[in-house]
Amino acid sequence: MSVGVVVLAAGEGTRMRTGKSKVLHAAAGMTLLEWALSASASLDPDEVSVVVGYQADEVVANLPEGTTAVVQEPQNGTGHAALVGLTGFTRTHDTVVVLPGDMPLVRSETIDALVAHHREVDAAATVLSVECDDPSGYGRVVRAGESIAAIVEERDATPDQRSITEVNTSVYVFDGRLMADALGRIGTDNDQGEQYLSDVVEVLVEDGRLVGVLVADEEEGLGVNSQGQLAQAAAVLRSRINAELLDAGVWMLDPSRVYIDAGVSVAPEVEIYPDTYLTGDTTIAAGASIGPNVQIHDSQIGERSTVVNAVLRDAIVGADANVGPFAYLRPGAVLDDDAKVGTYVEIKNSQVGRGSKVPHLSYVGDATIGEDTNIGAGTITVNYDGYKKSHTTIGDRVRIGSDSMLVAPVRIGDDAFTGAGSVITNDVPEGSLGVERSVQKNIAGYAENRRQRAEGEAD
Repeated sequence: MSVGVVVLAAGEGTRMRTGKSKVLHAAAGMTLLEWALSASASLDPDEVSVVVGYQADEVVANLPEGTTAVVQEPQNGTGHAALVGLTGFTRTHDTVVVLPGDMPLVRSETIDALVAHHREVDAAATVLSVECDDPSGYGRVVRAGESIAAIVEERDATPDQRSITEVNTSVYVFDGRLMADALGRIGTDNDQGEQYLSDVVEVLVEDGRLVGVLVADEEEGLGVNSQGQLAQAAAVLRSRINAELLDAGVWMLDPSRVYIDAGVSVAPEVEIYPDTYLTGDTTIAAGASIGPNVQIHDSQIGERSTVVNAVLRDAIVGADANVGPFAYLRPGAVLDDDAKVGTYVEIKNSQVGRGSKVPHLSYVGDATIGEDTNIGAGTITVNYDGYKKSHTTIGDRVRIGSDSMLVAPVRIGDDAFTGAGSVITNDVPEGSLGVERSVQKNIAGYAENRRQRAEGEAD
């Protein structure tokens, strides 16, 4: 049987107060629209149609390949939007799933179960509902036994209907052969003067058709209409991600203080400490220890490596490496196996070779460091002359003295040394010592002379 999916994503979301289309707001690493599309992906739909309106160009730019966008203009309600959505299909499908673009908590397993139930009872339409302790603001499900007689929006409901706690989630499955005709007969006799998608139930019931219902967990019915609801949804999504990782063998000291985006890959046997943020295209290999107080974005961490109190963006860390505390790996930073980047060290667009160490208080930018090299505390690669950036090359088994300035472009050969406090402006050959500093001069009696001079000025 063919399956089509319609995602309703035309609304502005004025209560978000950002000026950005509501469905483009992100929760746990994916936009609300991406969560909706992800929830329906397990159906392997033949066609997906996304109804756009507000900031249509921006929304379309975020759609995956193979998705069709159709514009709802004017925006005359959810019923009208669903009808517009059908125009994005090239043919009539046996089953059509309609999803709001602002409900990120609906699980793919629930969508699968909804479609299965719809087919089992041979319904014209099937509605996903939830039971709410506080149903305020939601359309009430008026039952007729195991089927639905009507869905009544709160603003149009009677006092008795408002006491109903089963509410509509706005997730539907339709018999595609009946859907267009039924949607075309929805009226606008309501408080908003719009075509409510929920009114299709009454149309189908009057035709003598069965409208089924499946009850989901309450949290899946949460729609996002404000920043508060977005934060609430994101918290639920993160808790789901963490629960799956815990089940897979990841250890977390306090899961409530670990923030991991969808799409991040964390292997079993990883240890994660509080206040860790893993975002973007990030991969953490088995045995790594991450945190506390770590932000890692679009980066790779190798097996058994440790990252503590650090920020990494677009960085690659090999196996058995150590980062932090208080380190910053900027885009292009690459640490080979067994490398170390320590306290108050910043690495940018540079490679630190196998077994090499940058332990303290250093900046390494636009540089290549070989294997088994040690960079002394306070070392800076002076890579920018005010016009262009130049490269520093440091060989294998090099010892850079503390407080060295390496003025690029410069090359330090294998097994070479630089003297502490040197400003190195020329290449240092292999096995050589590069020193640049004036001869020390000691002035005897300086302290007493200075004291007497100060006292004389005071008089």
